[in-house]
Order: sequence, then structure tokens, then C-alpha cells
Amino acid sequence: MKHYKLNELGTVNRGKSKHRPRNDPELYGGKYPFIQTGDVKHSSFYVTSHTQTYNEKGLAQSKLWEKGTLCITIAANIADTAILSYPACFPDSIIGFLPNKKKADVKYVKYCLDTFRLQMQSISQGTTQDNMSLEKLLSIGFPAPDLESQRKIAGILSAYDDLIENNKRRIALLENMAEELYREWFVRFRFPGWRDAEFEKGIPKGWELQRVDSLGKIITGKTPLTSNEKYYLGNIHFIKTPDMHGNMFIYETEENLTEDGLNSQPSQMLPKNAISVSCIGTGGITSITTQRCCTNQQINSIVLKNENDLEWAFYTVKGLKETIYAFGSTGTTMTNLSKGKFSGLKFICAPKYLREPLKTH
Repeated sequence: MKHYKLNELGTVNRGKSKHRPRNDPELYGGKYPFIQTGDVKHSSFYVTSHTQTYNEKGLAQSKLWEKGTLCITIAANIADTAILSYPACFPDSIIGFLPNKKKADVKYVKYCLDTFRLQMQSISQGTTQDNMSLEKLLSIGFPAPDLESQRKIAGILSAYDDLIENNKRRIALLENMAEELYREWFVRFRFPGWRDAEFEKGIPKGWELQRVDSLGKIITGKTPLTSNEKYYLGNIHFIKTPDMHGNMFIYETEENLTEDGLNSQPSQMLPKNAISVSCIGTGGITSITTQRCCTNQQINSIVLKNENDLEWAFYTVKGLKETIYAFGSTGTTMTNLSKGKFSGLKFICAPKYLREPLKTH
């Protein structure tokens, strides 16, 4: 089978993000989706959601790529791929591929790139911030049969991906059902026996106003020394806000630490089932850890006193998103909520018998 370079199968170019600093608030808040490496990493096959948007000024220093563009990450998380399901901008840490419709099927090319991910990662720079140039990507030859065969291969593989997506949708449905049950009991106060309960000032008797730090120990994350190569490229989660978007549980992260990296900051180490909350940048994103890990400094986490409170505490803290935004407002589009302010946020605490795992009721 003949092998082809990517630019022999279609058009290949890096994304654009000319303005400096890149996080200038004047670029954001418009109608144009801005896809980042984390958005690509957490897309299963197609990019169907994003965390930031460009305005007209943002678009002017970037480029709007058409629907069907294959996105390939070349910095931080190397060789993650996803296909745009709508027009979007992205920075130069992502490469865009548009197939020549007479030579290549974009789904087949995506599967090829996924198969070659390890090779692509191995030719990236061996630093804590891996980076693969466009030239290096174009040095790799990919096997490509005739177009009809490409479509057949992609069709077979897509059938399995569809099954995976169906299962993910079922999981999302179950999560939505759990959240709705939480709202019914703890927000609308229609818990079992509510008709016989006594209320004072709109709150059931026996329910208390408490601080977030009453749930457990609050730990603010910290980034291990990036110049120490022994700290990175392991299999221990190093959680940043993009890893949390859309994920109740964190099963993978853009960057990973070694045991040395985790042990370099023992005070920031988190156990499984800690509740992590973004408090700088995009505030109020909430997720649950699934292993020993740590986070960067933009995230505060709660190590619960009682893990039986996990589901209830997760939805309680998740429901504080607007409060986090209000208390962390700095007059810009960025939220900045300190550990002290986060610890002191108030919520209404239900009795223990109602806080037990929702699945038991």
C-alpha cells in the first residue's frame, strides 16, 4: 500500500492566534467558537463543544476554519485529534487538515493519525512542554488505499465509535437524572416527608447554613517545577481547568506527573474522591478526582470528612457556580476567588439521612 504525507492528501496549516498576550480579555466573549488543545483532547470524535469564544477583534487576528476540518494538537497534549462539527477558530498549537475530496476521507485520516499517535509523540521535543512542528508532522508517511476503501474502513470503525458515544449519552442521562433529584430535594425542598416538615424563613427546620470548609480540608493546587523533567510524563493526573469541563469524574488529564512530581509538593496531594473547583479564570467548574493527583493553582479542592457525602457535596458545590463568579469578580471576564473566600462560601446543609448517596433512595 502506498504511503502519503499529510499534505499530499489535503491542505495542512497551523491555526492562528497573532495577538499578544493571547489571553487578552478584549479578544473574547463574541459569537465565534475558539477551540483549544484541551477541547480537542476531550472530544471523542467530533468537536461538539467549546469553552471560549472570540469576538470580532479576536476573529480579526485569527482564522475561521470550516466545518469538517480535522484538528491535530501539536503542543502540550501531542497528536490528539477531532473533527470540527461547526466553523471555529483555533491557535497555532493546533494544525488544521482539510482533505482533498478526490484523495482522502477525513474520518479515515483521523483514524490513521490516532494509530500513529505514539510515533508522533516520540518525535516531539523531549521537554515538559512537548511541541511538534508542522515540518515534523509532514515527515510522516501514512498508508492510504483508494478513496472507496478508505470510506469502508472508516465506516466500520465509526460503527464502534457510535456505540461508545451511545454509552456516553446514557451516562450523561443518568448524571442529569441524579442532578435533577438533587435539585428536587435540596433546592426545591421536596424531599421525602417534606409535606410534614416545618419551615422557618423558607428553610426546613434542622437544616443549617454552613461554610464550604465544613465539608472537609481545602487544598489549593500548585504547579510542580516545570524545568524538572523528572516531574512530568508519568501517569498521575495533573488537573487543570480544561480537564474538568463536562466531566463529573476526571479519568484523564492533558498533562501527567511522575511519583517524583507528585511527591515534590506533598501538601497539594489529593486523594481519590476529592471535589475540585476552578476558582481562577473560568470559575465554578466542578469535578471529582479518581486517583491520587494534584491540581494547578487555579483550582481549590475539598478533601471530604465523610466520603458518604460525595454525591450530595458534589452537586452542592457545583450549585455555587454563580456565587463563585460573584465573589471572584475582578471587573474583567476572569474570575479570581482566593482560598479564603472559597472556604467561607455558604450553603444550606441538609440532615445526614438525606445526604446519603442518592442511589440508595
